[in-house]
Amino acid sequence: MFASKDFDDHESVLFFHDRNTGLKAIIAVHDTTLGPALGGTRMWAYRNDEEALEDVLRLSRGMTYKSSLAGLNLGGGKSVIIGNARTDKSEALFEAFGRAVDTLGGKYIAAEDVGTSVADLEAARHTTPHIAGISEGKVGDPSPATAWGVFNGLLAAAEFRLKRPDLKGVRVAVQGLGHVGYGLCEYLAEAGAELVVSDIYDKLVNKAVQNLGAVAVAPETITSQDVDIFAPCALGAILNDKTIPDMKATIVAGSANNQLAEPRHGIDLMNRNILYAPDYAINAGGIIIISHEGPGFNRQKAMQEVAGIHQTALRIFERAARDNKPTGEIADTLAWERIEAARARKHENTKIRKITG
Repeated sequence: MFASKDFDDHESVLFFHDRNTGLKAIIAVHDTTLGPALGGTRMWAYRNDEEALEDVLRLSRGMTYKSSLAGLNLGGGKSVIIGNARTDKSEALFEAFGRAVDTLGGKYIAAEDVGTSVADLEAARHTTPHIAGISEGKVGDPSPATAWGVFNGLLAAAEFRLKRPDLKGVRVAVQGLGHVGYGLCEYLAEAGAELVVSDIYDKLVNKAVQNLGAVAVAPETITSQDVDIFAPCALGAILNDKTIPDMKATIVAGSANNQLAEPRHGIDLMNRNILYAPDYAINAGGIIIISHEGPGFNRQKAMQEVAGIHQTALRIFERAARDNKPTGEIADTLAWERIEAARARKHENTKIRKITG
């Protein structure tokens, strides 16, 4: 694990197995400088354990940067459950997962992600208090907030690159029509954008075609569509050596985590004059709204904060253009500056306590 290219000085990586329920899960805590690690729980039928480990390491690191860039006092963590989300779920399995989360004593807080639902996390809540984004906290499904944030980040990209104040007639290819992808499509359709969509499930594609007037294309062709904007809303690593050369879009802005297969692909996009909206910068809506969870939860106020992703994205684009650097590198720099400042403050406070003893 320590030799993995995706291991980035993670604080802890824990592997859990429950014989009675068949639970196989990995929890990765990347950094807790800013606060407890909050991150979703993904359930996926990974091809092997190595693929699951790679995913959880990359996702947890992304959560550290996401929370920092969003200005939240939260660290980065993630969990994955190895299994088919359509056939392998049970209440007992998620209760076992809750017990796994509880062993970290609050260092990691689990939330919803691909393959899991509010109901799943409510089952996990039976065995641990360290769960966020469930109906009990009045937040419920964070997907609409994530979609709203991505929409605002996409608007910023259109404003910056296309010099467009709106999206009327702008062609957008959306890959993946899950809760977030479909929610994004609804916002785009309402804004007058022309939709091209794909998903591995025909039912979701047909819904977008019938309800939103979208044009359906085969999943293997979505990245090369003749559109203005490509919005990846499925799994990561979609921006790679194979897809980038055939891309016709001038903007990439979507909800999928870890869209760049490798950091160098951000340079490839820049060299092809494709504006990349860093995924964790614009898909932070879910974690932002969850950070408002509590007795005084105000959805309108939380969604207004999510809309601030528009300004965050513009700040990244402007600095990247000024410094002639990939947008992903700029986003990383901005996020890490805040973490380093927090570490420096903690170090100074520790010194003061020792002196005053």
